[in-house]
Amino acid sequence: MILLEINNRVVEETLTIKIKNALNGQKNESIDVTVADFDGVLYHISNPNGDKSKIRISISLKFYKELQQYGADELLKREYGQYLIANEDGYNVSVLVDLETIPQNWEEVVKKIGLLKRNCFASVFEKYFDFQEKGDEGQKRAVIHYRDDETLYVEAKADRVTVVFSTRFRDEDDVVIGKVFMQELKEGLRASHTAPPVLFSHREPPRELANTDAKVDNNVGYVTFVLFPRHTAHNTRDNTINLIHTFRHYLHYHIKCSKAYIHSRMRAKTSEFLKVLNRARPENKSTDKKTITGRTFVRRD
Repeated sequence: MILLEINNRVVEETLTIKIKNALNGQKNESIDVTVADFDGVLYHISNPNGDKSKIRISISLKFYKELQQYGADELLKREYGQYLIANEDGYNVSVLVDLETIPQNWEEVVKKIGLLKRNCFASVFEKYFDFQEKGDEGQKRAVIHYRDDETLYVEAKADRVTVVFSTRFRDEDDVVIGKVFMQELKEGLRASHTAPPVLFSHREPPRELANTDAKVDNNVGYVTFVLFPRHTAHNTRDNTINLIHTFRHYLHYHIKCSKAYIHSRMRAKTSEFLKVLNRARPENKSTDKKTITGRTFVRRD
């Protein structure tokens, strides 16, 4: 199975080209690029006030206000520091790269900017990982509406952190393939002594979401991860966040890949059947002939 990248490759490659050109003494060119990402997230790369030596990278998340409740602003200040600037109109966060003062570790800076979305998401996980570490069970469950009709729930207990994704399947066959995929995932995780337990429920929300506004729908599924201290410890939490915040896309990506594979096999099998039918077609043994004027006659030997 394929793991999706947690960074935005377009943002990284665009910044890398601009910085390399500046380091090589080439003339700075203007830029105005809008990049789409998962969950309706948008990036905007531009020159503020038309200054070609400055590159502003802005990100827009519809659910950023919900993330702010869990320390998103503080985490971004910690990660980006001096690169943070006042956010561009219509966007939630903006960082600035000055091509006239490129740092020695510019590659690390570019990589970190490519992780803007990941770091916004990380705030809610870090906060609840800390609650679990301190044994603070009295905290209210985090609810992040990361997509239309899809929600992320995070809850901390003294011995675990429970993460629940609600996801909507657009087609009925997606539900069937999703169930098979989740069953295979569960079987695969059982073979690992370090992987977190994962549960999947269709239509009905899990018990953790009892008496909440969690939707009951034939096209809704709930995926529950139970993260233990070995997953939330300081030396492993970054990897946990990297993997879990992209799970929804990981699931739907593999559903689409499975459907594409099934369709390709069906087309290949149909092509084979047509070849068999063509070979079974009887040959035309008629002795009728036509003259140049179109009249038909039977040749007699």
